[in-house]
Amino acid sequence: MSFWQGKLKMYNYCTLFDSSFFTRGLAMYESLSACCQNFHLYIFAFDDRCYALLKEMALDSVTVISLKDFEDEKLLKIKGTRTAGEYCWTCTPSVIRFAIQYFNLDHCTYLDADLYFYSDPSRLVDELGEKSVLITEHRYTPKYDQSKISGVYCVQFMTFRNNSKGMEVLEWWRNACLDWCYAKVEGGKFGDQKYLDDWLERFDSVHVLQNPGGGVAPWNIQQFDILKRRKELVFFHFHKLKFTDSGLVDFGTYLLQKHEVAQLYVPYVRHLEMIRKKVALMGEDYDYNGSVKADKGFVALLKAIKRRLLGVYNVFCKSELLGE
Repeated sequence: MSFWQGKLKMYNYCTLFDSSFFTRGLAMYESLSACCQNFHLYIFAFDDRCYALLKEMALDSVTVISLKDFEDEKLLKIKGTRTAGEYCWTCTPSVIRFAIQYFNLDHCTYLDADLYFYSDPSRLVDELGEKSVLITEHRYTPKYDQSKISGVYCVQFMTFRNNSKGMEVLEWWRNACLDWCYAKVEGGKFGDQKYLDDWLERFDSVHVLQNPGGGVAPWNIQQFDILKRRKELVFFHFHKLKFTDSGLVDFGTYLLQKHEVAQLYVPYVRHLEMIRKKVALMGEDYDYNGSVKADKGFVALLKAIKRRLLGVYNVFCKSELLGE
């Protein structure tokens, strides 16, 4: 019996998203629910529309927290100085801290809303053992290595225990993000993520995830043979997947094999579309996929030619992916 299984009856997770990321956030929850039995997810709804819809859906094993209940004086003071994306990054440690303190949790694992689970992530949390903080490496494929800019570690799946060492790290990170958290490189910092680079030296309670099935993403899937290692896969990070207002779906500019698109991306898009249709039946006329404006004209042509030459033209018609 592992340390966690011996001490805890429940695995606690938290995430944050707004209406434009709603289908992704709900797909993440549904995949987690399909893989786990003993879990509870704390969802921080980052706008009123998202909060109202989540409350109406009354999801099992979920607690929904509104911005008005979550935001404190320090967050509100700096909110106007950050973009919407930067503010979400700024809030990440505060979200984990709020969940732990307000609900008196023994531990909490933060999840990016665009993760998707294929097996129970409790085995990742169990890796923590006697340590107090779990972080995950990007594990970049060399040609995509952005460690110097984006950091060695990825804020996608992080666990903090509610003890003195775990909370010390969390408080340090929260204060750092309140002080500076922007979508630019400056003084060795980038967003909320570059702060993690020196945690192994700064703190003595941090464990780096070793399980290769946790943290598979477009920037490292080239190292993970999905055909042979599918049973090892715990979660995939659907980073930079975008819907456009012209009916296209863009999977980003990383090298993806046809079987990876077929086994991972197509089922994921179909799940997102199923959620979109379910929400539409509730009378909600809103783009919960967060579609962006498609490039047009000469700009679109140049980008398409460049990506085709590089073999990374991962753009598909949504109707084609859905088999319509």
